[in-house]
Amino acid sequence: MKKWLFPFLLLVLIVSACSNNSVEKKENAKNNGKDSETITYQSENGPIKVPAHPKRVVVLSAFAGNVLKLGVNVVGTDSWSKNSPILKDELKHAAEISEDNIEKIIELKPDLIIGLSTAKNLDKFKQIAPTVTYTWGKVDYLTQHVEIGKLLNKEKEARGWVDDFKKRAQTTGAEIRAKIGENATVSVIEAYDKSLYVYGNNWARGTEILYQAMKLKMPEKVKQMALKSGYYTLSAEVLPEYAGDYVILSKYADADTSFQKTESYKNIPAVKNHHVFEMVGNGASLNDPLTLEEQLKFFQHSFLGK
Repeated sequence: MKKWLFPFLLLVLIVSACSNNSVEKKENAKNNGKDSETITYQSENGPIKVPAHPKRVVVLSAFAGNVLKLGVNVVGTDSWSKNSPILKDELKHAAEISEDNIEKIIELKPDLIIGLSTAKNLDKFKQIAPTVTYTWGKVDYLTQHVEIGKLLNKEKEARGWVDDFKKRAQTTGAEIRAKIGENATVSVIEAYDKSLYVYGNNWARGTEILYQAMKLKMPEKVKQMALKSGYYTLSAEVLPEYAGDYVILSKYADADTSFQKTESYKNIPAVKNHHVFEMVGNGASLNDPLTLEEQLKFFQHSFLGK
């Protein structure tokens, strides 16, 4: 054998071995149901390595609809999301979990965990999979979706939906204001259990759409009591003081709605004028894209008859 041929063959064998080893690592990663590729996400708590293409996401609370909208698989989520009539079909194969279900979450073999910054057992979750948390209300509802888009390596898709939704909501808002008048007021009130609440401009129940995107007006009394805190607890007796020209009434199926039989309620101008639009309470406390889309349709139908 010529002297120059031996080094050449040795080089070929080394390259081949390295290539096979790389393929084997990729195959092993696939066989284990995980993608070995990662990206660095700039979270509230600093940079964190997360899967570039997550396939088994556990959402501890609030953001299941954001993940679903971006086409990413949710294997476990909270009861509020599971019981939402808007999300239930998309989450039918996801397990219902809570912050205390450590063992159940381990069994789900997540490659990414998402939750609120107030969640319990975060240190334990971080040992299971990369865990990213968000502070509720730290950014607006649309920026929140973009952030989750960045986390899931789908920022372009997230921004595309945000831009489109903003245009549609603003257009609908202009049509509603043209119909009901620029100075007409709208209240968002909820009957939950035995309590009544009125909401500000960033507490789900469609408040972000009505007040932020559509620029509809809030009654002065609601501004005083609920704008800063996000919500305010009412008694049935003072409800008329907080009712706008139009009322969005979010009602849970098992809520005490006896207030609707009282004379004080029946004499509210919005009630007399048939300007009360009842919304299903279950799921209304979320403000993910899937929920927002349904709420926008609800407002289009309620105000414009579309």
